[in-house]
Amino acid sequence: KVRITSEQTILVGGAGNKEAIAGRADQIRREIGNTDSDYDKEKLQERLAKLAGGVAQISVGAATETEMKERKSLLDDAKAATQAALHGGIVPGGGVALIRCESAIKKLKLEGDEGMGAQVIANVLDNPLRAIANNAGVDGAVVVNRVRQQKSATEGYDANTDTYTDMVAAGIIDPTKVVRTALQNAASVASLLLTTESLIADIPVEEEEGGGGDHHDHGMGGGMGGMDPMGGMGGMGGMGGMGGMM
Repeated sequence: KVRITSEQTILVGGAGNKEAIAGRADQIRREIGNTDSDYDKEKLQERLAKLAGGVAQISVGAATETEMKERKSLLDDAKAATQAALHGGIVPGGGVALIRCESAIKKLKLEGDEGMGAQVIANVLDNPLRAIANNAGVDGAVVVNRVRQQKSATEGYDANTDTYTDMVAAGIIDPTKVVRTALQNAASVASLLLTTESLIADIPVEEEEGGGGDHHDHGMGGGMGGMDPMGGMGGMGGMGGMGGMM
């Protein structure tokens, strides 16, 4: 079955000639290695994926448009995470991978500012796991210490079941690229703040209390002051200023 639209051609069914497909795939791989254009490389990789791996189409449905957009956003995130995992591999999720990096940082022989910077990084690597545990309603410090004591590098805390398990076997994984990029971005922002000598900000403008209501209250105050308990309304002569409105 062949489905052709203005933007794409979809072939449904038919396995094709495997030798011919493999030959074409090898040719595309060579073209990817020879091109210097990022755009051409991206398109060739897409062509290779469709040729060698096939194409999956996911239809997103929901009761409301808002719910549909939310589901589509989750699928987009999952797709991006899968692509990152295929490109750079995976690590145990739930903040376990970062905690396992602590020992590697401690082995670095750094002194001075470099040593202090490495120590700062080592001190914050347990924050993701600590936050996960706290959000699950358990003591983050206890969970972090117990995960550190686990002999297996992939052993971690599953907040969904409140158990300690092999994160990879349980399917709780993160793309290596995502974890590495998150740590690099956090370090970059922290370095920027630490090396900044001054900041420029707008001075907040405080609104006057009372707004427009006070203006009218003050305008009536002078005239009404003449209201004498015995003299009735005679004191309203103070409103003479309103003569200009006649």
